[in-house]
Amino acid sequence: MAVTVTEKPDSRPSSTGQEASADLHYTVRGTADDVAAKTALLEAAPAAHDGLVRQTARIEPVHIDSGDDAACVWDGTVRYGRFSGSPPPETGESVFSFDTGGGTQHVTQSLQTIGKYPAGAPDFQGAIGVTHDSVEGVDITVPVYSFSETHYLANSVVTPAYKATLFALTGTVNNDAFKGFAAGEVLFLGASGSKRGDADWEITFRFAASPNRTNFQVGPITVASKKGWEYLWVRYADAEDATAKVLVKKPVAAYVEKVYPDGDFAGLGI
Repeated sequence: MAVTVTEKPDSRPSSTGQEASADLHYTVRGTADDVAAKTALLEAAPAAHDGLVRQTARIEPVHIDSGDDAACVWDGTVRYGRFSGSPPPETGESVFSFDTGGGTQHVTQSLQTIGKYPAGAPDFQGAIGVTHDSVEGVDITVPVYSFSETHYLANSVVTPAYKATLFALTGTVNNDAFKGFAAGEVLFLGASGSKRGDADWEITFRFAASPNRTNFQVGPITVASKKGWEYLWVRYADAEDATAKVLVKKPVAAYVEKVYPDGDFAGLGI
């Protein structure tokens, strides 16, 4: 049976618009579950009334029959009051922030060797920090676009199943276009949420974006495709530098590895 919420006829006395608070009164029918009754009350009551904002809601049992939902009746009271400062975001509103500070990545291969001195020094074809038996590489800053979105979601949306979906999608990469980014470019870093009194949920979603790349060089090797959150590593082998007449480490193969699973970000509901 559907839960119904009806405002009582005497709920709204005459008002001058100067009151510091006001209560609206409702009758809730159709459930023996107090949580379901309160959720239905919050969905039915307006977010604001007579210049005041919704602050609290409570329900009191009038008649409860656990075997017959249709016979269950609750009294509901929603309190409204003044809010100091800017009005809080309403259910359904969103707040956005971003950071282009970038991330750190260890690379063993340069984009280009600009110079080598003396002129007859061995040519490592872009390998960085070559020693007798290894390629040490260097840590660099790479493009990473970090952004977050805070959404205010109704109680009816933030169910245990929805929370489980957020958990399952954490650490996955978008399998389809998302927020203007191509598939493979966005990593979901997780979400944190808290309930705003009895009203709704404030949930912040955190993401990081890294660009997809195609047809780029790793020394003498052309890499056809690498998605933003795939991992590239290079294998090196000894080769003879005929000019310098020494053995050097040179890139002989490049590998693109999938390290994050794909996720359907439609499940985030944003």
